[in-house]
Amino acid sequence: MTPSPARIARAAIALVLLGWAGAAAPRAGATTAGEAGGTHAAAATATAERRDVDRFDTVVIDAGHGGDDHGAAGPGGLLEKDLVLDVAKRLAARLRDQGLRVVMTRESDRAVPLAGRTVAANAAGGDLFLSIHANAAPSRKARGIETYFASLEATDEAARSLASRENAAFREAAAAPEAGGDALGAILGDLIESEHFRDSDEFARLAHGELSAIDPVPARGVKQAPFTVLMGVEMPATLVEIGFITNPQEERALGRAERQDEIAAALERAVREFARRHDARRGFAESTAGGGQ
Repeated sequence: MTPSPARIARAAIALVLLGWAGAAAPRAGATTAGEAGGTHAAAATATAERRDVDRFDTVVIDAGHGGDDHGAAGPGGLLEKDLVLDVAKRLAARLRDQGLRVVMTRESDRAVPLAGRTVAANAAGGDLFLSIHANAAPSRKARGIETYFASLEATDEAARSLASRENAAFREAAAAPEAGGDALGAILGDLIESEHFRDSDEFARLAHGELSAIDPVPARGVKQAPFTVLMGVEMPATLVEIGFITNPQEERALGRAERQDEIAAALERAVREFARRHDARRGFAESTAGGGQ
């Protein structure tokens, strides 16, 4: 079977960013067309198995930072690595209650390199990659949520600076790629026409809408930036900044369990709606994320 342009682009990006020479792990449960000479029954079974693979059923949740990499820190001492792990666990529990399979890139306070995050996500055969972070700014007045999907061209200088700061956490790929005539730029030029890019945009807007609805502070928009962690995964990928940990008022809110639950619930609603749309486009009447197991 000839790989799709999107898969080729994702694999090439992963190789460029990570320096890995191995091929990406195949999607769990994937099947090819029936072998020559196979029976009609075997071909029908293979088709059914492919349709099962096409159904939305796996979410990869990436809690940013971890271990010695604390991420941003609030004036009251709240650390980004702890906050986003709490939110990620709450979201994972909610999605599992809806019958979805959830893979977390980390489930404890430990450092996970970029290669480990992207390879684990791709090996899981995820239908969606969601990276959770908390924002920071020199001014303590900065507030609000932001949602991102990957692009070589940042929406604005603030988005580029944020991507550079987050990318610096991954020591083996610290520098954000530059736009231009290089090979990576050509690869992403093909990627942006792909279904994954369009789906990343779609989910980013769904997540942004749900998060904005629970936040009295005006949202800061859906943006694009060269986040390294988003570029190596073979699925729609979005990064959410759930608030500014450097804002004293927002830090206090983010540190409360009630606020973390609100954020997890908002992201759950976005995932469920994305799953519904994903499955509807593939001819499934009901999404997997429709109820408990």
